[in-house]
Amino acid sequence: MIPSFGLIIVGDEILSGKRADKHLPKVIELLAARGLALAYADYVGDDRPRITAALQRAFASGDVVFSCGGIGATPDDHTRQCAAAALQRPLALHPEAAALIRERMQDVAREQGEAFDPDRSDNVHRLNMGVFPEGARIIPNPYNKIPGFSCDGPGGGTVHFMPGFPVMAWPMVEWALDHYCAQWFNRQPQTEHSIVLYGAMEAALTPLMECIETAHPGIKVFSLPSVDHPVHGRHVELGVKGPTALIPAAWRELYQILHQYGANMGPEMVRNI
Repeated sequence: MIPSFGLIIVGDEILSGKRADKHLPKVIELLAARGLALAYADYVGDDRPRITAALQRAFASGDVVFSCGGIGATPDDHTRQCAAAALQRPLALHPEAAALIRERMQDVAREQGEAFDPDRSDNVHRLNMGVFPEGARIIPNPYNKIPGFSCDGPGGGTVHFMPGFPVMAWPMVEWALDHYCAQWFNRQPQTEHSIVLYGAMEAALTPLMECIETAHPGIKVFSLPSVDHPVHGRHVELGVKGPTALIPAAWRELYQILHQYGANMGPEMVRNI
């Protein structure tokens, strides 16, 4: 079975509008390139109880979940601590993470023409970025070596944790996908086939949608209304989506019924999803 894929975005700056989230469209893109799809996304502020609750759900879900943000070592970064609380495991300095963080500190000292002092207070504090729940696996960070981490929950869910910075998070999401999820790539190609209906009303289409879903298990029927589309004006996009092999039969029945009822049909659209 292919698991569901989820996304958790952590940070007050997203919910306040100070920064716009860029992770959602990118994760959708990275999954789609591998024949996978995002099932859900959660946005959570810098609030420990809420982050912990979101992670508890993820660990119990059996899903593969990507969490972006809050794994730094400043007072407003809570994700590492919340992951440990959600798993009911202690936090511990990961030896490989510590080595990578020290490498990064040495690189920075060298670039600044300074001697590296591992006992300097700020350098000691930076090691907190390698403190993960016990049993965590690291996710390499190609941007600055400071790793993320992955944890498996008792309910079968796996959460991959990375920073909120897109330049770091996106290659780390790709790495986690390619190293832990390759067995599910392109296993069940998905297709979406739809048509523009001029002058249609969603309420009138509901019985037809229900009929198609009942007759074709595994297929979802969708409708997307628009009142001010720049090309089609007021219309409804009606279509079917699901496993590619199941789409032709469902589409033929949908199209035949629309034709029988004299629907005012516009262009068709086919998209691999």
